[in-house]
Amino acid sequence: MSLSEITARMSKAAEKAGRSMHELSLIAVSKVQPDARVKAVLDEGHRIFGENKVQEAAGKWPEFREHYTGIKLHLIGPLQTNKTKQAMQLADAIHTVDRPKLANTIARHAQDLGSCPDLFIQVNTGEEQQKAGVLPAEADAFIAEVRALDLPLKGLMCIPPVDEEPSLHFALLAKIAARNDLTDLSMGMSSDFESAIALGATHIRVGSAIFGERVYG
Repeated sequence: MSLSEITARMSKAAEKAGRSMHELSLIAVSKVQPDARVKAVLDEGHRIFGENKVQEAAGKWPEFREHYTGIKLHLIGPLQTNKTKQAMQLADAIHTVDRPKLANTIARHAQDLGSCPDLFIQVNTGEEQQKAGVLPAEADAFIAEVRALDLPLKGLMCIPPVDEEPSLHFALLAKIAARNDLTDLSMGMSSDFESAIALGATHIRVGSAIFGERVYG
């Protein structure tokens, strides 16, 4: 698969759902990808990327930003509170706000820095013990808590369980967002983004389908 093929599939899914491509952002997930592959996608004109780890992002993106304009970096992996300030200085958006301690740390650094990335709250829609995210039953209260900190909360994010129908989780996330007047939904990956688009996704996270299989080690 390629960037153009993913974009074409997104366009088709958007049209089918009666939506515009202008409502959608494709986040090219570049974690653990060799720089040459990332450069190739940059050279194609794509500018929205996602990283899981602050340390990897810090070693990669400052240099790319010296050579390419308009890059938007989204942090989509779990965030440790001791990496918060560095993450805020690197990223344009953080998709994994999932606990009061992290929200308060972001608020404190936002005061010091005078700025803050766009924020998404991660909701653990499958209520999986091993997965980060606020539980659905606690989402409304946490959304109110983040808003009370005067932070730029844009939307919600989820990662459905691998063995369940993803559309059920996308619909749940959309329902929570709607009742809290949040417009942005970070949901949908390589295998299910058409379904996510049909259910209101605004940010699609696609990695290996764009770059090729990840190289670990």
